[in-house]
Amino acid sequence: MKSKTPLTTLDYPCEAWIKNKYLERNKTGEHKLRQLHGKFLLCDGYCFAISSKVVTQCITKSGPVKLSGKITLYTTTQPTKNPKKLLTNKVVRVLLLWLIAFGGCRARQLIKPTPQMDIESNLWIRVLLLDNARACKLMVPSSFAVLNPQTQTTEALFGQVDVAVKVGISAGRIVIADQRFSGAQIIILPDKPYIFNINGDDYRGKLKLILNPDGNSFDVVNVVPPEPYLAGVVGAEMPDYWEPAALAAQAIAARTYCFYIKKKFGSNRTWDVKRTAANQVYLGVSAESAQVWDAVNKTQGQVLVYKQNNSIEALFPAYYSSTCGGHTENSRHVFGDSFGSLVGVPCPYCKDVAKPSFFFWPMAQFDKTNVTDRLLKRYPKLKQLGDITSIRPDKQSNYGKFSRLTLVKLLGSTGKSDFLRAEDLRLTIDPTGRKLRSTICKIIDMGDKWAFLSGRGYGHGVGMCQCGAQAMARQGKTTEQILSYYYPGSKIVRVY
Repeated sequence: MKSKTPLTTLDYPCEAWIKNKYLERNKTGEHKLRQLHGKFLLCDGYCFAISSKVVTQCITKSGPVKLSGKITLYTTTQPTKNPKKLLTNKVVRVLLLWLIAFGGCRARQLIKPTPQMDIESNLWIRVLLLDNARACKLMVPSSFAVLNPQTQTTEALFGQVDVAVKVGISAGRIVIADQRFSGAQIIILPDKPYIFNINGDDYRGKLKLILNPDGNSFDVVNVVPPEPYLAGVVGAEMPDYWEPAALAAQAIAARTYCFYIKKKFGSNRTWDVKRTAANQVYLGVSAESAQVWDAVNKTQGQVLVYKQNNSIEALFPAYYSSTCGGHTENSRHVFGDSFGSLVGVPCPYCKDVAKPSFFFWPMAQFDKTNVTDRLLKRYPKLKQLGDITSIRPDKQSNYGKFSRLTLVKLLGSTGKSDFLRAEDLRLTIDPTGRKLRSTICKIIDMGDKWAFLSGRGYGHGVGMCQCGAQAMARQGKTTEQILSYYYPGSKIVRVY
């Protein structure tokens, strides 16, 4: 990103730099600069430290001002007046490491132009990036057009926006860089390489802004071709240094899941999938790498299908999770749907790849009052129970040495009871899933807290076990063998 007007700058020598010593901010000497990369500069008599990502403050004659970048440096002495004097060795070493670590990383991401921009419109994926937003920041590294999808007209043309501009609401209309647009929906179409940035994150394809009926907020939707979407998913859901066969299996599973969800739910809403684990994690350009693109391109258009009872082949939601803990689960017990290829299989593989803290997780405790509040807020029908006084296993899948809870019985202070799927209980109590990592666990009443212990596995456990897929790939199994094992009865077909 460049500043709008050039700055007169000189390399400036500074002595006695130290880290992590915070001093008071000098308000009268406070200055700001637009983003520059990895240099110390002289401007208006002050020495500035420039971050690779954000605008930082200056170091004034009266003393240092705390910087907000990845690295923080301060001086305890006045800068010398000799502009040709070299920086101390310590500063040179710090700057070199900083430039390598941060300056070099940013430039590698926006090289590959976005493919499939001419693919059929019914294959594009609509990813909900933000919902009910009142404002966001937009930056586009190329010129772009603002289109009205309802009238099929171009409402505005913008040059390159190399500084973030505000997108917001004014008088019930969407506003971009102080320009108001009349349509309830607008599409931002960048020129090559077809990339835009929302709130600091880069995405490919188009950007759709949808005004909500209240006129006070809008949804932000990334409309993106399938392969660029998959590149942003595979690298977010699986480490890109894993075996190619595992990455390819991940690409096919993620593509299958996406098109199933799009087909089942997309026609009734303005988006197909969310960018979070509520569907599958999508990080856009930041998740891409050569290995990820290789997996996506080699499996282009490939999805999984299974034979229904009427012998017709159909897509199914190819669920997957990090670590099944030793046996995958039947989808009917976790999500309430039923598919022949999601019945659950033994998994002797994931223990060889998963981190010990993922395969066996430590006890997690939750305050009973908070548990009651979360459950009643998420499921209003449970209000008839009053305070939750007991959580008991009702159904579970037994796998010999361990079992997975699938249904729990809730007892309340009113004497009434109700039932809840164990996976719904887990994600209501701990929406992040980072403490209560699976439903392979025991539930213990500890007075004012519920304790979940003897935990095993990470995630819902349905479909492909990602750590298991990596272990199979290490053993020389192919992508087809991995997928046919975790999705029995399925087969790979190409749909575009």
